[in-house]
Amino acid sequence: MGTSAIRRILVTGSEGQIGSELTGELRRRYGSENVVASDLRIADHGDGPFEQVDVTDRSRFEEIVRRYEIDTIVHMAAILSAKGERNPTLAWDVNVTGLLNALELARELELTQVLCPSSIAVFGAGCPTENTPQETVLKPSTMYGITKVTGELLCDYYVSRYGVDARGLRYPGIISSETLPGGGTTDYAVEIYYKAIENGRYTCFVSEGTRLPMMYMPDCIKGTIDLMQADFDGLVHHGDFNLGSMSFSAGELAASITKRVPGFEVTYEPDYRQAIADSWPSSIDDTAAREEWNWSPSFGLDAMTEDMLARLRKRHAEGNLYRGQPA
Repeated sequence: MGTSAIRRILVTGSEGQIGSELTGELRRRYGSENVVASDLRIADHGDGPFEQVDVTDRSRFEEIVRRYEIDTIVHMAAILSAKGERNPTLAWDVNVTGLLNALELARELELTQVLCPSSIAVFGAGCPTENTPQETVLKPSTMYGITKVTGELLCDYYVSRYGVDARGLRYPGIISSETLPGGGTTDYAVEIYYKAIENGRYTCFVSEGTRLPMMYMPDCIKGTIDLMQADFDGLVHHGDFNLGSMSFSAGELAASITKRVPGFEVTYEPDYRQAIADSWPSSIDDTAAREEWNWSPSFGLDAMTEDMLARLRKRHAEGNLYRGQPA
């Protein structure tokens, strides 16, 4: 198994924060015609095929996999942490039933691979918060985290029981200059950059000292594709790789921006998302990913801030900071 076997890819959740950029990179690597974008929301993907798919609808899911002769499913469709707390039954349906449908299709149709990301939300009470290890207690306090633990176990089950090549990474908070976040607890780490450029003020919904693992989107895309391309026989873990890059507090993030945006003002008004953030690690140990498929990130906090601000300033000067998205 490995990259040579990947031919035609279906990306679910392609309109999400990660899915939108991942789809573009996969098309650059594998050819636009070989990467089918799909989402519950109808979107314009002029550079390649797009299909509206509800991942909880098994028959529609299967129809698309068969029609396009898909061999690899990159399963990004999910309800994230903050939205999941507002609608836990929807989070379960999308995050668990959707993944189970993908894994069953992989089993029945003998697909090459299913990649389904997990999250640092799998961690909770009882696990070390500093340098959280790969193997530790998983006792999340959110429905999102519960669905991600379930997803990890499902992936590992389908590997051991049916020989399905299922893989997953525990994403930290992801920061992007291209797409706005979609209802996660770490959204502040993206919003703060936009507000620094837009009006020089930001009200943060977690406390100044809140420290969490984070990653810049280019590293997120790189890590995802690196795992997709890794030799299956060299993997000891499958559905649950810790993926590390950097950790910083909300205050340290603000300071990094202030050095480059003089006069930037940040106030802190923690809301219900503070409790979610407090249940997560402040840093993680990703030794397994580094050893099993040579993971290595490229960006630290200041390098990320330099790149983020340069990109957002350019768009702001063009009058297109939010790319048509609501502020």
